[in-house]
Amino acid sequence: MGVVTSQQLSRYYDMYRDIDVVFTKEIIKTLCLNPRQIYIKCAAGQWPCILNSVSLLSSKVVISKTGGAFKALKENQSVNLHFCFTPADSQPIVFFVNTRFDDFVPYMNSEDLVVVTLTYVNRPPDDLISIMGSLLEANANAVRRREERIAINPNSKRKLGLQNEESIVYVQNVPRHCVLRDISFSGTKLILVGLKAFIIKQIVMVRFDFDDPRETIYVRGVVVAVDEIEGRKDLVVARILFDEKSVPMAYKLRINNYITDVRINQLSENEANVSLDSLK
Repeated sequence: MGVVTSQQLSRYYDMYRDIDVVFTKEIIKTLCLNPRQIYIKCAAGQWPCILNSVSLLSSKVVISKTGGAFKALKENQSVNLHFCFTPADSQPIVFFVNTRFDDFVPYMNSEDLVVVTLTYVNRPPDDLISIMGSLLEANANAVRRREERIAINPNSKRKLGLQNEESIVYVQNVPRHCVLRDISFSGTKLILVGLKAFIIKQIVMVRFDFDDPRETIYVRGVVVAVDEIEGRKDLVVARILFDEKSVPMAYKLRINNYITDVRINQLSENEANVSLDSLK
């Protein structure tokens, strides 16, 4: 994740503060959350808990109703919630959020476990706003800017962290070498060996290899269009539409980070041009 400006943080907070994000296994993995380092501090005690969901106004955690944590919360209400994120090739991001105990409900009809709502006393730390804001913005842009295509060239590869335009696409579970031409939230265009009749409408899986951090992401889709290449009967250009419900969050973040960086650079260039024009 790049450097987030104070203006971006304010925008994240204003736009997304009410949205709860359920911490599924995919979200935990994508955000590099360390579940072993999630705990609450109340009075003189400290207890582990499970993050159920997080927004920029509150968090919901799962604890035992019969343990010391629940008793301490009911008696004190003031609680510090400890977060720990451990991104690859980077220093851990660790911080406390000052909260108050609001209410609780049974966890999935459990007699022992409860979901406790912890409301933040103040605006949360910038790190939490940056992490959650980037995630929520990626989800929003995956809908709003789904058709915005990124042409694959040396510059875009570098900014995306894409290792190579050469990749693998699985057609009927058979791996085929391909060359990525463009990518977007909603799909990709690539060149591969094959005949149009045997590729069109096929369910495929496209592999993307990224750096910084190094990760391999697979995205499921369907071939919606195939064009033959003039003079090359063995090659075709395939347009793939992704299955929106199965697009990994890690992929959305990659695309969103690129689009955001490009937008910021364009704004900076426009401001610089305005300043130069005023001096003429």
